[in-house]
Amino acid sequence: MKKISPKIEENKAYMEDRLGMGQSFDVGYRELIILKRKIQIYYVTGLCDTSVIQEMMEQLVDINDVETNYKKLPEIIENRIVHQQVNPVKTMDEAADQILSGLITIFIDGEQFAFVVDVRNYPGRSPEEPDTEKVIRGSRDGFTENIIENTALTRRRLRDERLRNKMLKVGERSKTDVCITYLQDIADDDLIALVREKIDAIDIDGITMAEKTIEEFIIGQNWNVFPLVRYTERPDVAASHLLEGHVIIFVDTSPSAIILPTTFFHHLQHAEEYRQAPSIGTFIRFIRFLAVFASMYLLPVWLLFALDPSLLPKELSFIGPNEQGNIPVTIQIVLAYIGIEFLRMAAIHTPTPLSTAMGLIAAVLIGQIAIDVGLFSPEVILYVSVSAIGAYVTPSYELSVANKIMNLLLVILVGCFGMPGFVIGVLAHILFLANIKSLRTPYLWPLLPFNAKAMSHILLRKPVPDMYTRPSIVHPKNNYRRSHKKN
Repeated sequence: MKKISPKIEENKAYMEDRLGMGQSFDVGYRELIILKRKIQIYYVTGLCDTSVIQEMMEQLVDINDVETNYKKLPEIIENRIVHQQVNPVKTMDEAADQILSGLITIFIDGEQFAFVVDVRNYPGRSPEEPDTEKVIRGSRDGFTENIIENTALTRRRLRDERLRNKMLKVGERSKTDVCITYLQDIADDDLIALVREKIDAIDIDGITMAEKTIEEFIIGQNWNVFPLVRYTERPDVAASHLLEGHVIIFVDTSPSAIILPTTFFHHLQHAEEYRQAPSIGTFIRFIRFLAVFASMYLLPVWLLFALDPSLLPKELSFIGPNEQGNIPVTIQIVLAYIGIEFLRMAAIHTPTPLSTAMGLIAAVLIGQIAIDVGLFSPEVILYVSVSAIGAYVTPSYELSVANKIMNLLLVILVGCFGMPGFVIGVLAHILFLANIKSLRTPYLWPLLPFNAKAMSHILLRKPVPDMYTRPSIVHPKNNYRRSHKKN
């Protein structure tokens, strides 16, 4: 690394070459004469508050009117810059990185260090309730694309001196800020070290896709469709997981925080359950489990009965298509499933004022015409729709997509091989989930390996006063959620 030169013109030449001064309009530069010595100030205009820069320059220029000891100029400047963070750096690489991160760097002629002043003011939106995690009652703030705001929203809910926010930089070119957040006296040291080690080992030019790139480097799941980390845009959800002993990762430019480690059942939880009475929360949870189960297995089971009605008792003989249509039932389901995905993607890319009208036209008009011309039977449309609704009820978008893919594979197996295909497909699905691990954590815990106490917390939304311990799967250093053990 090149050290800062006492010859200020050499530093200027380095900055012109490294930062493209004179070529990039947003790289700002000012040179002042303070006590007969040159002072150079560097900043990026879009990442700093202009009024703060002007105020700081005024403070520096005023030194000429009230000070005379030029030998103590560095000490005078440090005292005059009345900002919350003023730190010296000794290498040109570090100075350049800080400038590109939105900080101001001040070089002093004759000194082998520079002052870095934190006046970052990233452009962004104000905190608002995330669309994918809405609640009827509860806070309406959510994470934004600003990592400083996100850590502040979390600390507002956990005013604990043991809360740690470790900032790292990832990406040779992007130099993206990545923050590891945890409670020092609760989170497992091995888990923290493992996450830090995996982030430090990331070797890439940039992570412009932010948290998703970080996830792929940490987990290394390759082609596995099931999500091995949980995303949240709610500060209260992140704070709750910190209290359980989880580690949170914030990535600058992303409104989603990564929760580590997570299991399959973490993706089935929603904040709404904890904003209602325990009995209502439990009812909501059971309805959600039913919807998720339907999104995975409803279509294959119905297709199995439709292909082999002899499997049904007489009381349920009405299950199955009354009209066969002109296309085999299996292909009807696959086509209807693809049609649902067409609608979903079209709704995402359609302007909001038009998306509702487009959905109604597609669902009512096209669906009815498809039935009238014999392309689909009414029962296929019904069960595909119920399965799709179950996927939308799933709190985790990533899990809902994974369940759709598994559902479609099971439909194809049943359509090709009947009952043997269904049995083999379901067993393969369960065994696949049982063999997945997320940061050394069994994906199906507490079902496999079975933990009765933890499983009761999964099935029932228990009253908070009755929750004395933290989940054992994260190996917390402090297992009890209160200052004293339960008597």
